[in-house]
Amino acid sequence: MKVLMMMTSIILFAQSNDSKSDWRIVDDVVMGGESQGMVKFSEEGNLVFHGKVSLENNGGFSSVRKRFEKVAITTQKKVKVKLKGDGKSYQFRLKADASQEFAYIHIFETTGKWQEIEWSLDEMYPQFRGRKLRMPNFNEPQLEEIGFLIANKKNEQFKLEIASIELF
Repeated sequence: MKVLMMMTSIILFAQSNDSKSDWRIVDDVVMGGESQGMVKFSEEGNLVFHGKVSLENNGGFSSVRKRFEKVAITTQKKVKVKLKGDGKSYQFRLKADASQEFAYIHIFETTGKWQEIEWSLDEMYPQFRGRKLRMPNFNEPQLEEIGFLIANKKNEQFKLEIASIELF
């Protein structure tokens, strides 16, 4: 007898299920930099993270984050994000606990076209202020924060449009 197990997916973001206030911008201005990130929603309900990264005053990053009630990770092993970037490199970031100083990250490249990008949760490694930590990769039973960050060590405009984020 063959048994078919259905994995339950967890939708962390889908078109139009958030308000702008659910997402928080954190730029290098917290350290004296001059980068400016902004968030809005497209007519389709996609999250649009855009702005400019500046290297002035030792700056160089912009990020957007969303905190929520802790979500239990049971059978989910992968992340899938549907997005449209601008040909630049970004980080997807998550925290098992919002009070953690560090985040687990996955770096991905965008093409300028709509993409569905998938990766395993256990590929995400811990990083703090741009430095990889000597700790195990993600293997937590929950998560409480997700986000995106751009930090390509150059002055640049950026735009990342996100349609969905899912654990499966």
